[in-house]
Amino acid sequence: MPENALAVPGETPAAYLPEEAAPEGARTRSPEEEKSGRRRRLDYPPAPEPLPVPVMDNHTHLDFGDGDVSVTVRDALDAAEALGVKGAVQVGCDVESSRFTVQAVEADARLLGAVALHPNDAPPLAADGQLEEALAEIEQLAAHPRIRAIGETGLDYFRTQGEGLKAQEYSFRRHIDIAKRLGLALQIHDRDAHDDVVRVLHEEGAPEKVVFHCFSGDARLARICNENGWMMSFAGTVTFKNAQDLRDALLLADPALVLVETDAPFLTPHPHRGRPNASYMVPYTLRSMAAVLDKDLGLLCEEVVGNTEKVYGRWND
Repeated sequence: MPENALAVPGETPAAYLPEEAAPEGARTRSPEEEKSGRRRRLDYPPAPEPLPVPVMDNHTHLDFGDGDVSVTVRDALDAAEALGVKGAVQVGCDVESSRFTVQAVEADARLLGAVALHPNDAPPLAADGQLEEALAEIEQLAAHPRIRAIGETGLDYFRTQGEGLKAQEYSFRRHIDIAKRLGLALQIHDRDAHDDVVRVLHEEGAPEKVVFHCFSGDARLARICNENGWMMSFAGTVTFKNAQDLRDALLLADPALVLVETDAPFLTPHPHRGRPNASYMVPYTLRSMAAVLDKDLGLLCEEVVGNTEKVYGRWND
């Protein structure tokens, strides 16, 4: 493992310390782009204590930089591995990031991939007459053997309203069809749209493996997922002080359906909410989940690993 990627608990991994500006072509987000809308610190948090059993980050965006640093895929995965996060699912959210995902999974065996068009991208693509072409390329990229899911796809009623919702739902249905025909898992983006996401899944017939990425529902949605065998992937949001509904859902969730993720560089767990996120911070979320469940951390890690491999297969296959 490269020396500059090692992670020491209590210290920010060296690869995430400030350096020169991001290289040309890097995808970055502005300091104002935090999902919560809060003012942000741009420095990466200190490393947590390593996990007793290595797990996988179910959802990350390694092509999106953040803060004042630019971290390579290899360094990001090295830092995570040093803290007990042995692999990750790199997730595409448009054609460009889905192409990146295929390149990334070919370059590092610690990655598997998911490719899709984000729900909020469907309306402008449809308006420009480019949606079908984009969906066709997503299906081509999904044929790669290390792409194991279609996602993130779904419905987002927070940033899209009105006529755009028709294109969004059409795109969601098309992604479901691609996942079923290719025998891949489906990673759901569900923001303020729980009832309609469930409705479309039932109308289309859900794929065998469905993951609610960054699970944002309450106890009611957790019961629906339990009934249908749909996976619930918990992100740093479950650690937020105002997220009791998520903790109630976690308590109700079938342990065989629970996953963990970062959604990095977004949704950094407490006590570092608002700062840049990365896969090395999964242990913060898992420790919080173990506390909510009153469960041994090592046992929870083992369950999460088994659940993750049930959805995506083994990383070395």
